[in-house]
Amino acid sequence: MNIMKSQILTSLLAILLSTTTVRAQSIEGTPYCLPMNGVQFTIKVEKTQYTPGRFCLYSMRYLKQNVELEPSTTYRIIGIDIDATARPDTSRHFKLIVDKKHSINQVTCSPDGQLLAINTDAAPIKATIRQFVPAQKPNTPNPADFMTEDILNATSTTKMAELTAKEIYDIRDSRNQLSKGEADFMPKDGTQLKLMLANLNRQETALRQLFEGVVTKDTTWTTINYMPMKEGNNILFRFSTRRGLVDYDDLGGEPYYITVTNLHTASAPVPVPAGQKEDKADIGLRIRKPSRIKLTLQHNTDIVATFEMNAAQFGTVESLSGDLFGKKQSTALLLDPMTGSIKEIRQITPQVSK
Repeated sequence: MNIMKSQILTSLLAILLSTTTVRAQSIEGTPYCLPMNGVQFTIKVEKTQYTPGRFCLYSMRYLKQNVELEPSTTYRIIGIDIDATARPDTSRHFKLIVDKKHSINQVTCSPDGQLLAINTDAAPIKATIRQFVPAQKPNTPNPADFMTEDILNATSTTKMAELTAKEIYDIRDSRNQLSKGEADFMPKDGTQLKLMLANLNRQETALRQLFEGVVTKDTTWTTINYMPMKEGNNILFRFSTRRGLVDYDDLGGEPYYITVTNLHTASAPVPVPAGQKEDKADIGLRIRKPSRIKLTLQHNTDIVATFEMNAAQFGTVESLSGDLFGKKQSTALLLDPMTGSIKEIRQITPQVSK
């Protein structure tokens, strides 16, 4: 009994490893396709906007600080996420022959026609979903809430700037006295001291905005889908520190190049001798054997990111014999929904209809 089981498993393995030239099927059957693998880049860009303060021209005079006098907007890439994707390969479209000679009772395809399983339930397709996380908006105090009556009643911008600067210096002096324990009205405990210092800091921050200006930041995510088809490099996107992500052909942005390298992890298919007769056991069942590829994202001479993945289109397409689905011993076949390769294969006993 054990010898028989061993022979069956040996035969199954021999059939599984056999490869033939892919031929189009002329007989009507169940149409399906195999997948190809792409990459989804999520480019995270931070936008920084600077708005000059109302008293920016007086910053050096009253606060001894150099500040920008003109508004500006800049962009920078703060992160890049890379995920493998899959979609049907229209150049790899076949028909599975389902007839009374073979024990095929269940064929499962995805909604877009990709073969997923035979004689078993398909594995769920897990798609990577990147959840956008917006940058937290700082609670910026309003300077008008902390301007004294004298500042508001000043008759010129110059006088308002002078009085505002004086108020900032008074706040700093009060904070120093509190920190040293020399204030006229000291708090009763440490908690009250922290609250008083925090309030003084908030007042100073608000009034300094009138000189230093306000900086606001925002984050955007942009998705770029890329389908590698051959080795080489080309431009993935262009980026400008003044305008962010720009059009592919916009020379105002610097290019980011993507380089594709085939690591050749898939073995070459066995060549079919010339004149060989058509395999009668060929039922049009094809699977993928993907090859690993390496993607390198580069800006100038800097390597921004690298990513390795299985890519079905860089591997081989192989045929599985119809002998796997005999009337006495059949097979349950589960394919990887990402690459179309074999994820699980096992022998089953066909159900005999009464």
